Amino acid sequence: MKKAKARHKAAGEAERSRYRTIWISDVHLGTAGCKAEHLVNFLKHNSCERLYLVGDIIDGWKLRSSWYWPQEHTNVIRKILTKAKRGTEVYYVTGNHDEFLRKFVGYQLEIGNIHLVNEHVHETADGRRLLVVHGDFFDVITRYHRWIALAGDAIYESTMHFNYWFNRARSVLGMRYWSLSAFAKQHVKTAVNVISSFEDSLARECRRRELDGVVCGHIHHAEARSIEGVDYYNCGDWVESCTALAEDHNGRLQVLRWVELDHLHQHSEKVSPIHQRRSAA
Repeated sequence: MKKAKARHKAAGEAERSRYRTIWISDVHLGTAGCKAEHLVNFLKHNSCERLYLVGDIIDGWKLRSSWYWPQEHTNVIRKILTKAKRGTEVYYVTGNHDEFLRKFVGYQLEIGNIHLVNEHVHETADGRRLLVVHGDFFDVITRYHRWIALAGDAIYESTMHFNYWFNRARSVLGMRYWSLSAFAKQHVKTAVNVISSFEDSLARECRRRELDGVVCGHIHHAEARSIEGVDYYNCGDWVESCTALAEDHNGRLQVLRWVELDHLHQHSEKVSPIHQRRSAA
């Protein structure tokens, strides 16, 4: 019996991908749009020495207006705590939606292997120094026009709701899922300009600090590219894209696309590691 259990455990370990570092952002626990089940599955099948939670993990904005916290969201917290207990070093980098935590950063709050910070400089295995920050401080609208940011958040939520019913109709017609918000980010001139300005601001800050690059979240658009010699990485989100960043033991970073979301049947689909897609920097 013990040998059978050991073989089963070994098989489970073999299925797990091991990384030096993993970054996830924009989970938005506390909202109906959070894909918590997929994230739990991702954390189950991927291990790392260091895990960065790059802001907007808990959506304090939404929870203040209405409480929503199903068991699946608790399971995400439990999975992270279990990783920390088993030796993974966890950095919780605050974002604008979980800004209520920022008042505790000055106390240098540490719970076991969990560190609460506003930003952190990560050194990769190949010696590069990367600024890890959520990114809202470099978003002019979020930083200086809070009411516009709040209104934009409400519009985004309405867009997601509309997108659901729009894609119900597309499904009846035999058409594939289509994301309105993703289309807007890539094709609407204002949105493209805002994102471009955000990315350029982060790149300038890295050059000012003489850093090699940045890992951020905030705009829900996973990407790995170079901006005039600065390595730019964005984690994406766990609302629409279910993406993360990972560093292997040689210092190479890549975007992990855990699952191709079916927003109409997300609860019936069983996610497995074979859904994982990689995009190299």
